[in-house]
Parts: sequence; structure tokens; C-alpha cells
Amino acid sequence: MEKWTPKHEAPEPLEGPVVSTVVGGTILWFVLFLAQLPFYGWFADRGHTWWVWTPLAGAGLGLIGIWYVRGRDAALKRHAAQAEAKDAAGAEAADGALGTSTRADRTA
Repeated sequence: MEKWTPKHEAPEPLEGPVVSTVVGGTILWFVLFLAQLPFYGWFADRGHTWWVWTPLAGAGLGLIGIWYVRGRDAALKRHAAQAEAKDAAGAEAADGALGTSTRADRTA
């Protein structure tokens, strides 16, 4: 089993414009559905109507994906803001413990 054990750490996941990517993909699926809709009869004659409904299913799943990634993005932003506030509070506490004055203290 040692043969398949990775010898290095996994790289960090890439972050990018996730919300816009999912929105763009969802729009593309819906456009594909609309483009195939006029040819429904041709697909039905050949028994390939699933070709018409697959993009609609992709668009529907994309709507769920949009809801999910927007919530994820909001949660990441909340977490970053909380961490920044905690770091700022820690820095102010450290400054207060050292007896250093900040500009706000001097102007008051």
C-alpha cells in the first residue's frame, strides 16, 4: 500500500470568481435549452428528447449551485471579517499593555 501513498502535501485549493463562474455556467445551460427547444420534434422523432431536457436539468442544478456558492462566499467573507476584527482587537490590547499611545489617544 506504500506504493500509492503520496510523498508530498496536497496543494492549497485555487480560489477564483466562483459565483460568477457558476452563474455563467447556469446561463449557458439555459441558453442551450432554449436553442434546442425549437428542434424538439426532430429530437422526438429520433428518440433523443433527453438532449432537450438535459440542459434544463443543468440550469436547474445551476440555480441550486448559485444559492450554495453565494452562501459559501458570504460565510468566507464573514469569517475573514471576524478574524480581522479579532486581530485588530488583539493588536489594540497589545498596544495598551505596552503603554504605547495611538493617534486616537493623542487626539482625545
